Amino acid sequence: MKKLVTISREYGSGGRIIGAILAEKLGVPMYDKEIIDMAVEQSGLSREIIETAELRARNNFSYTLSSTFSFSEGIGTDTMSMNDKLFLTQFDVIAQIGNLGEGVIVGRCADYVLRDLKDVTNVFVHARMDDRIERCINVYGDERDKVKEKIKSYDKARRNYYNYHTSQKWGDYSNYDIAINTSYIDEETAAELIAWYISKRNGNH
Repeated sequence: MKKLVTISREYGSGGRIIGAILAEKLGVPMYDKEIIDMAVEQSGLSREIIETAELRARNNFSYTLSSTFSFSEGIGTDTMSMNDKLFLTQFDVIAQIGNLGEGVIVGRCADYVLRDLKDVTNVFVHARMDDRIERCINVYGDERDKVKEKIKSYDKARRNYYNYHTSQKWGDYSNYDIAINTSYIDEETAAELIAWYISKRNGNH
């Protein structure tokens, strides 16, 4: 049974928490910040620039504009923008994880990167704004007076980053096998549902 899962999520929906619980249930590694560690090691780029790659897409116009410019490196000419270079760095890491055949990968367009692999389960986690606000305050420790704008900002960055690099639509049901609304179930139950789906999906092959 292949245990390879990608989790895309709205900010504050609990997607990362679900990923951690699911990885434990499946007995596989979880990859979130670990992808950054691997990308830093393999590329030699700074941790800060890799960590903030997605957030720079909050302004879609400036992100798209900066992606049209290339830069020179060393003797040869590199025709790839820094944004594309950062995306491909993480792309390569996720592809390596996919080749291992197991793991729970959170974010970073992983569903797109692994789209040609068979038996990958792609999940999208979302929730109502009020519930996301409460989770951000009570679980993530965000400030109440700033949290709604933070949610909108992170969602916008993820949407722009995903749409730009994949030519697909972030949150579109056709990109995922399961969409879970965590306004109505807790993270433990959500992880159980995904694990159940994987067992049924593989059992029907």
